[in-house]
Amino acid sequence: MTPSLPMILLLLGLMGAQATAPADLRMAAAMAAGLCKTRPTDIVFIIDSSRSVRPSEFEQVKVFLAKVIEGLDVGPNATRVGVVNYASRVKNEVSLKTHRSKAGLIKAVTKIEPLSTGTMTGLAIQFSLNVAFSESEGARVKSPDINKVAIIVTDGRPQDNVKEVAQRARDAGIEIFAIGVGRVDMSTLRQMASDPLDDHVDYVESYSVIEKLTKKFQEAFCVSDLCATGDHDCEQVCISSPGSYKCACKDGFTLMADGRSCSACSNSATDVVFLIDGSKSVRPENFELVKKWINQIIDKLDVSENKAHVGLVQYSSSVRQEFPLGRHNNKKDLKDAVKRMAYMERGTMTGQALRYLTDNSFSAGQGARPGVTKVGIVFTDGRSQDYIGDAAKKAKEQGFKMYAVGVGNAVEDELKEIASEPTGEHYFYTADFKTMTQIAKKLQINICQEDDPCECDTLVKFQKKVEDALQALTKKVLLESMSKRIALLENKIV
Repeated sequence: MTPSLPMILLLLGLMGAQATAPADLRMAAAMAAGLCKTRPTDIVFIIDSSRSVRPSEFEQVKVFLAKVIEGLDVGPNATRVGVVNYASRVKNEVSLKTHRSKAGLIKAVTKIEPLSTGTMTGLAIQFSLNVAFSESEGARVKSPDINKVAIIVTDGRPQDNVKEVAQRARDAGIEIFAIGVGRVDMSTLRQMASDPLDDHVDYVESYSVIEKLTKKFQEAFCVSDLCATGDHDCEQVCISSPGSYKCACKDGFTLMADGRSCSACSNSATDVVFLIDGSKSVRPENFELVKKWINQIIDKLDVSENKAHVGLVQYSSSVRQEFPLGRHNNKKDLKDAVKRMAYMERGTMTGQALRYLTDNSFSAGQGARPGVTKVGIVFTDGRSQDYIGDAAKKAKEQGFKMYAVGVGNAVEDELKEIASEPTGEHYFYTADFKTMTQIAKKLQINICQEDDPCECDTLVKFQKKVEDALQALTKKVLLESMSKRIALLENKIV
């Protein structure tokens, strides 16, 4: 039963959310959902129809070509397809300019007849370079936006030289795939194919199984809609382009320098300290995932001398400062320092770590800046072995914006106790370390610059002066008007 489109799109969403989902599964789902587009490509099939290829086998080659074509986005502005047939001579069966539709192209392929003579593979490659890929035959002008691809299918040893002519074709920008069948000479295939050879050389034991390569070539030319398949890391809005994408933000948000993250307040200076659980329950392989997660969040910050400063503290049974605020003021140095962090192991003294944060990490002596918003990001994977309540309360009383992130056996009540209000925006939990990347996407450190109270006082005073001046002016105008009226009345009485 063919899966419905909604079901396929659901699968794509789930795959996109899982970092461990195999790329070939996501590609297969994209193809099934019709989310593949072919990057503009000129493809020429170069097929051997020498005496060694029996008529029934040649029919199987044509079926293979038709099935690959079926998966392509054929059109004058998408994929153009040509077919070169060769034996001792070469025949241009289908030129790149001949067929604009998939149906017409497949019909033309079914009519090709074998030549049934020798095997002049080098001559066929030279013909393709000079004729099949020429503008007069429908090839497009060489451009980074247009792929040139030759797919050679052969079952024997060529009777001429292929090495030099294949090199000339590759130098001209043609990507060569070489498919060998049966008793083919494998060294010849490697001489013809582009690098890496593992991706460009294929072998099947007989023509009866050549169809199994269909999927490979369909996927090779499938450029999926990365926004639809979820293969992107845009925080808010993903805009598709062929084989690529770009990120954008919703109204009221600004795209950050990393090209992926969005911020409601991107110009605020912020001091951010990560408080990371390095206890033995985390395990070394997961600790590496935690470090990658930290760097994901750093990518979203505007790190510089005058903007975001980042500090890092690790804890287990004891607390260790990895580096203080302000030591690294560019993302590269900062991320490199995170990667160098060594795993502590041992216990989980989260309360002690929180006390270190409130008493030391955000002090001037550790690089904290006065008047700058302070953000603490606490990560843990288990229940604290000491009391956290007082230290968690003190952090929030001191005005620190606290985020709590838990994985696995982390206790959600403890996370909520650490997190700032509203709790739903400041605490996160996932059961698996492998899905921490999703938390990194959701965690928003949107710190808006608060009004300077001095500036506010000055503005209030200024407004009061203006109001007083207006009142005084109004009174003066009224008095002058009344004086004139009284004078007029006096004149009339006299």
